[in-house]
Amino acid sequence: MAPSKKTKKNVESMNSRLKLVMKSGKAILGYKSGLKGLRTGKSKMVLIASNCPPLRKSEVEYLAMLAKIQVHHYSGDNTELGTACGKLFNCSVVSIIDGGDSDILSSKE
Repeated sequence: MAPSKKTKKNVESMNSRLKLVMKSGKAILGYKSGLKGLRTGKSKMVLIASNCPPLRKSEVEYLAMLAKIQVHHYSGDNTELGTACGKLFNCSVVSIIDGGDSDILSSKE
């Protein structure tokens, strides 16, 4: 079954918001440095790719819950998440430190 227009629009809006964050704000790509950002309290939001291993996913979610940080489960896999960030490599965890001009931190999708 093909994805509906609403889910496709949500993915496109998240991609555009993420692109704006990478251009005007500040974000950390990667699992290890994302965990550091969560522990130090610098992160404001965490995006997790859909094919992130379950143990890593639960660890990131647990630390985000302790730090009271918003978690967004990105609908695409790690390749799509890296591409949405404008990078040419895979990335399973993106930690947003500063939203910049984007409204990604205030959105509730």
